[in-house]
Amino acid sequence: MTASPPCTYVALDFETADSRRDSACAIGMVKVRDGRIADTLYQLLRPPRSAFSPFCIKVHGIRWSDVRHSPTFREFWLEHAGFLEDVNFLAAHNARFDQAVLTACCAMARLPAPSLSFVCTVELARSQWDLRPTKLPDVCRFLNFNLNHHHAQSDAEACARIVMAALAENPDCLNPFGV
Repeated sequence: MTASPPCTYVALDFETADSRRDSACAIGMVKVRDGRIADTLYQLLRPPRSAFSPFCIKVHGIRWSDVRHSPTFREFWLEHAGFLEDVNFLAAHNARFDQAVLTACCAMARLPAPSLSFVCTVELARSQWDLRPTKLPDVCRFLNFNLNHHHAQSDAEACARIVMAALAENPDCLNPFGV
């Protein structure tokens, strides 16, 4: 007998202002409960430094002028702490990056990082559908999902839908992630 998959998770995506992981300038979060999107959250964030790298600006188009009046990560996280209530795991595309950003931002804000497991949808797409390449646009094209790539909300929703699609096909697909 196999265990039933967790029924509540949050897919998240960060955009950063520079190469340092504590420089989140946007966050998108999508909560999935019982196989359906239950809630979404998107916020531009004011990173700890005003100098944005030209590379990052080219990737996501966010500049200091867009975020200078936005909340800091700490302000955002404290206001929305309840978003992770009753969540079994977090999901992200290339989860090592987003987990590192979350950990660094929590450390900078002097807040505890969530102790939830991460499911990487890059690894999930490879194991579930044997896809290569597995960049987010490639997986979305395969699954016929719309994507506004490098917009944190769109990326988080795509990630949530990847997990939903994998679970619909194989309820045990998350076992390798320890979930």
